[in-house]
Amino acid sequence: MSKTRAAIIPVTPFQQNCTLVWNEEDGRAAVIDPGGDIAEIERAIAQANAKVERILLTHGHVDHAGAAAELRQKLGVPVEGPHRADQFLLENLAESGNAFGLSGLRNITPDRWLEEGDEVKIGDLALKVLHCPGHSPGSIVFFNPDQRFAIVGDVLFQGSIGRTDFPGGDYDTLIRSIKEKLLPLGDDVAFICGHGPTSTFGQERATNPFLR
Repeated sequence: MSKTRAAIIPVTPFQQNCTLVWNEEDGRAAVIDPGGDIAEIERAIAQANAKVERILLTHGHVDHAGAAAELRQKLGVPVEGPHRADQFLLENLAESGNAFGLSGLRNITPDRWLEEGDEVKIGDLALKVLHCPGHSPGSIVFFNPDQRFAIVGDVLFQGSIGRTDFPGGDYDTLIRSIKEKLLPLGDDVAFICGHGPTSTFGQERATNPFLR
């Protein structure tokens, strides 16, 4: 199996971790959670000499999905995810952006909604889809069992968890998603989260105060 590379591109005033994932052998790639700052994302794509085949969304909040419509138009590739339960968020991206002082953002309907058990391919890299509600109703996580990594959006952070005080959020549901869907994947699994540094499920199981 060819090696997978990832580059984190902090975007928007929220410093959201937009992530470019690509196959080192042939450059086939996906952009995950393009919240804004498209010029920065395009710069990262060029530096990696990546051939972006799709845009993936972990959930519908504006800092993760705000630039997806514009990037889809520029690159001519489909948008996949999140789960359909976040449709109400994606239909209000422009309004949400204005509320946070982010202009020019557009609402979006994905080309494909993703559900528990679905799979997304980037070349020969297969990402399994886990529906992990709680931060938002439609939050999903992308997991690669072979190379032992996950991209978790705002479900889990190093030392913390996603906020649950937004519309559709629920604390108990989020904790259940983490404990029943993510931690059983294995302590060795490294993850990129929506904000802040990376971690492993094992580190969070042992040290995250929300999971004790």
